[in-house]
Amino acid sequence: MGVPAFFRWLSRKYPSIIVHCVEEKGKECNGVRIPVDTTKPNPNEVEFDNLYLDMNGIIHPCTHPEDKPAPKNEDEMMVAIFEYIDRLFNIVRPRRVLYMAIDGVAPRAKMNQQRSRRFRASKEGAELTEEKNRMREEIIQRGGYLPSEEIKERFDSNCITPGTEFMDNLAQCLRYYVAERLSNDPGWKNVAVFLSDASVPGEGEHKIMDFIRRQRAQPNHDPNTHHCLCGADADLIMLGLATHEPNFTIIREEFKPNKPRPCSLCNQTGHEIKDCQGVARQKQGEHDEFAGAMPAAEQEFIFIRLCVLREYLSRELTMASLPFPFDFERSVDDWVFMCFFVGNDFLPHLPSLEIREGAIDRLVNIYKDVVHKTGGYLTQNGFVNLERVEMIMQAVGVAEDNIFKKRKEDDENFKRRNKEKRKRMKAEQQGPAFMTSGQFAPQALGRRDRPEPVHNARYQAYDMRMQSVEQHNKDAAQSLKSMMRNGGRSSAGVSDGTDRGVKRKSEDSDSEPEPEDNVRLWEDGWKQRYYKTKFDVDVSDDGFRKKVVRSYVEGLCWVLRYYYQGCASWKWFFPFHYAPFASDFRDIQKMFSEFEKDTKPFKPLEQLMGVFPAASGNFLPPTWRNLMMSADSSIIDFYPDDFAIDLNGKKYAWQGVALLPFVDERRLRAALADVYPDLTPDEVRRNSLGSDVLFLGRSHPLFDFIHELYRSETREEALVPAELCHGIQGTLNLDEDPILPDETVKSPVPLLRDISVNSAINVKFRDPQFAEGFVFKAVLLPGAKMPSKVLKPEDYERGARGPWRPQLGFNPNRQQAHLDQAGFRALGHSLPRAQQFRGQYSNAAPPSSYHQGSYSRHAHSSGQQHFQRKTPPPLTRPLTSDAPDPTAVCRA
Repeated sequence: MGVPAFFRWLSRKYPSIIVHCVEEKGKECNGVRIPVDTTKPNPNEVEFDNLYLDMNGIIHPCTHPEDKPAPKNEDEMMVAIFEYIDRLFNIVRPRRVLYMAIDGVAPRAKMNQQRSRRFRASKEGAELTEEKNRMREEIIQRGGYLPSEEIKERFDSNCITPGTEFMDNLAQCLRYYVAERLSNDPGWKNVAVFLSDASVPGEGEHKIMDFIRRQRAQPNHDPNTHHCLCGADADLIMLGLATHEPNFTIIREEFKPNKPRPCSLCNQTGHEIKDCQGVARQKQGEHDEFAGAMPAAEQEFIFIRLCVLREYLSRELTMASLPFPFDFERSVDDWVFMCFFVGNDFLPHLPSLEIREGAIDRLVNIYKDVVHKTGGYLTQNGFVNLERVEMIMQAVGVAEDNIFKKRKEDDENFKRRNKEKRKRMKAEQQGPAFMTSGQFAPQALGRRDRPEPVHNARYQAYDMRMQSVEQHNKDAAQSLKSMMRNGGRSSAGVSDGTDRGVKRKSEDSDSEPEPEDNVRLWEDGWKQRYYKTKFDVDVSDDGFRKKVVRSYVEGLCWVLRYYYQGCASWKWFFPFHYAPFASDFRDIQKMFSEFEKDTKPFKPLEQLMGVFPAASGNFLPPTWRNLMMSADSSIIDFYPDDFAIDLNGKKYAWQGVALLPFVDERRLRAALADVYPDLTPDEVRRNSLGSDVLFLGRSHPLFDFIHELYRSETREEALVPAELCHGIQGTLNLDEDPILPDETVKSPVPLLRDISVNSAINVKFRDPQFAEGFVFKAVLLPGAKMPSKVLKPEDYERGARGPWRPQLGFNPNRQQAHLDQAGFRALGHSLPRAQQFRGQYSNAAPPSSYHQGSYSRHAHSSGQQHFQRKTPPPLTRPLTSDAPDPTAVCRA
C-alpha cells in the first residue's frame, strides 16, 4: 500500500493489537537435525485454521536480502523460500488450509505503480554502479584500500514479475516442495494446500481475499474460521477488516529501523558509499578469529490482532444520538474507505492529507462531526455514496489553507531543533585539547581505587604543559589562516555587516540542500501555482479541474469495489501523476455511473512490456525486446532512458513522483500484434493464463475422491464435496501434468533429492462462481462468535504514555523465564559462534559439477540434468521403524 508510515502510526496509536510470536526451534542431536513437531498445540496458545501467504513478500527478501549475503544462484534462492515457508508454518500451524498466492497479472490501475517502481529500480541501479566506479577511482588515486571487486552477475529483481522464466521455475519448485511436505511432514497431512502461481491473474493478496469472500458466501462456510494472513503491506490490515471475519490475524516480520547496512565499496558498516575513505578492514580479534562470528540477528515475527483493532475502533467510532441506527460493521467500512485518502497503490494521496500529520484522526473527527448532516454511512458493501463523501471533502477543504501553513511551521521548527541538536552534539564531542596519561588520565568508574602509578611526576607535568602550548600554537595558526582567507578580517567577533557573501561555516548551515519548491503551498496563491506547476494548466480552467476530480472519484469507487467485491475493471487507471485538492470535490454525486463490463487482464508478456524498462528487456523474447530499444519502434516513447523525479515537497527521491509517460494500451497491442508470431512454444505457454492448484496428502478425507477422478479420467468439472474439505467448495479439473501418489516426483533443485515415495496428489481448482451483479455482503455471518474482549480501560491510554512492549503470544498471563547476567554469560559460552545457516536444507553442499550460469536456468531438450549425484541429501530425515531414534540419545 502507498502509505509507508501507516503501520507505524497504527501500532503507536493502538499498541495492544501487536503480540510477539512464540517460535519453537528445531533441535540438533549428534549431528542429526530433529525438526519441530507441528502436530503439537501452537505455542502461542491459539489455534489457526487457515494460513494465507502473500508470496511476493517472501520471494523478495529471500532472493535479494538486505541484512545478509545474497544467495549465489537460483537454487539457493528456492531453498531459502522453502525454509521461510517452513518457518511460518511452524509458527502458525494451520489445521485446515494453506493458501500460497503469487502476484499474477495486475489490474491496469496497479500496473502504473509497478511501472514506476521498476523504472526507479533500474535508474537507481545504474546510478549506484556509476557512483561506485567514480568513488572507487577517487579512493584508489588517494592511496585508499578497497577489496577486489567481485565479478558477479547482478540479480535483477525485476524478474519477479509474471511471465518470466524465474517465475515459471518458481511455480515448478513450489509444486515439488508442497508434494514433499505432504508426503513427509506429519503436520501437513490433513492440510489442503492451494497454490495460485503467477499465471493466475490478480495480485496475491486480492486472490486470497477473493477466495475468502467466495467461501464465506457458501452455506457450508464455518463463520468462526480463524484466519492468519502473512504479509508486510499495510493494505492487508484494510483487507482483513473488510472481510468482517471475527477471527482474523496478520503475521509479519517485526520492523526494526536503522539496521546497519555495509558499504557497497568496502563491505564495512558505519558509513555510506559517499563517505567511504577506503580504510582497510579492522581485524576482529588479534588473529581475526572473530571475523564473521556475529551474524545478523534472525528476523522475528509479530502478530497483528484485527479483533483487538476492532475493539479500538468500536470505542473510537461509536456515536450517540444518531438520526439512524448505529451499525459498527458499516462504520468500519467507512474507516477503511477514509484511509484511502492518505494513499494507496492506485491513487496519489490528497495534498492536504499526510499520515504523519494525523490525517486519519482528522478525517475521523470530521466524519463524526458531519454525520448528522450526511444522514447515513459513506459506503455499503463496497459501493460509495458520493453525496456524503462530498460533505467530508468540503470540510477538509475548509481547513486546507491552515494545514499547509502549519505543515511549513512544523517543518521549520523541526529544522531548527535539528540544527541546535547538531551544535550541541558537536560541542559535547569536543573534549579537552589533549588527553594525558598516568595518574592524571580519566579513569573508568570501576577503577577509581586502582589508579595508574606515576613513574616520573616532573616529566608528566612538563608533557602536559608542552601539549597545552602546542594546542595554543595550532589555534593561532588556524586563526591566521582564517584572517588571510577573509582578506585580513577576523572571522571572530560581531559581524559589522561588511562580510556579506562569505560562506557560512558548515555547522551553521543545514547538512543537505533543500529541494526547490515552486508550489509553496504555505503562501497565498497555492492553488494557482499547484495546477500550473503540476498540470501546466491555469486554475481558472474549470473543465480540466473537473476532469481530474472525476478521475479521482472514479478511482475511489474502483478501489473500494476492489477491496469488497473484486476487480470492477481490469482497464481502468488514474491518468494523472497528482491528486486534486479536497476543496475541488464539488458536485461529485453525478461524476460516476458504472465501470466498463467484461474487461480482460493483460497476458503476462504484455504486462512485462507495460511495466519493464528497456534495461530489463533480457527477460523478453528478442523481437519484443527490440520494441523497447529500436529507434524505429512505434512505442519507443514508452521506454525513456531517463526521466524526471518530482520530489513534490519531499526530501528523498524514493518519496517523489516518477514522471513517466502512461502506456497507451491500444498502441501497445497494435505494436505487439506484429511480434506475436515470433513466440516459441515455451513462451506461448508462459504467456497463457493458468488456474489455482489444490494439493492433498493421502490421509486427507478428500484424497480418495480426487484419486478416483484420475482413475476414471473424467474431463468434466467435479464439485468439491463440502463435507470432505471443512466446508470449502469449488470445482475441480484434472491437471495435464499431475503429481500422483506412488509416482516419483523429480526435484527441480539439484540440491534436493527426488521424492521416491510420494503420498500427495494435485488437481486444478476453481473458486465458486456467481451470477453477474452478485453482491458480497460486508456483514458478520450468522453464527459468528465474537472473541473475548482483550482491552482494559487503561489499554486505551497506553500509546500516549511512552514506550510499551507488546506481550509474547496470545496469553497475557504467560510466565516468562528470566536470566541474570551470569546466566547470559554461560549461555554465550555454550552457543556456537556462527549460526547464520541453520535451516534444514542448508547443510547440503551443492554438487561440484553444478552448472553456474545465469539466474534463469533453461530447460534441457534431452530432459537430462547436467550434474552427478552419488548420494542425494534427504529433504527430511526419514521416519522409519528401523532407523535410530536420535531423541533417545538426547533423553539419555
